[in-house]
Amino acid sequence: EGVVVISGDEKKMSLIEINCETDFVAKNDDFIDFVKELSELNNNHGSKLEELKNSKMKNSKTVDENLVALIAKIGEKITIGRMKTLDKENSRNFAYQHSVIKDNVSKLVVIVSLNTNEISDKIDLFGKQLSMHIAASNPIALNSNEIDQELIDKEISLIAEELKNSGKPEEIAKKISLGKINKFKDENSLMTQDWVMDPKIKVKDVIKGLEISNLNINEFVRLKIGE
Repeated sequence: EGVVVISGDEKKMSLIEINCETDFVAKNDDFIDFVKELSELNNNHGSKLEELKNSKMKNSKTVDENLVALIAKIGEKITIGRMKTLDKENSRNFAYQHSVIKDNVSKLVVIVSLNTNEISDKIDLFGKQLSMHIAASNPIALNSNEIDQELIDKEISLIAEELKNSGKPEEIAKKISLGKINKFKDENSLMTQDWVMDPKIKVKDVIKGLEISNLNINEFVRLKIGE
């Protein structure tokens, strides 16, 4: 169990995961107050864990000291998990929260950085919808060539296992295998995923259709408790 907390603005935005053992604690007021203050500090320190642990909170004690005190008070193991800050020049950040517990505290958070300075309803809507798309479609990478080779190898061996008992000639099995692995890459890369709002088009087509010069996705982060 636990929560993901978001902080910052469209120029610099961070998320941080704080894990606990039960959902009851994840909704406890002392826990919520701690994670909200921790999230603000995390944004200030750019998701650097050691810096964050040694930074002072409002009560003049360090994050580490407050964490120890909170564990003693609540009686449950609490740990700081994954964290990330998006802070790119000439860019805007957009976010989406799902299963919100309170304010900026939820169970799933997406932040995405677009390399544009344009302020318009068109870009605001796209940023919001893209964040929602990432939450729903859970891409592994931005582009297919950025997918971890280990994941691809694992998929190749699963496909090989599946085809081994199919009785198909080797040449045909090879073609099927190649088709399946390409499909896996397309379905797990953000740019080639079917757009959630209109599955007839891809994410890359939506960007093209916006006709905003040099608009690109810098990077994205999706954190969900339990994944």
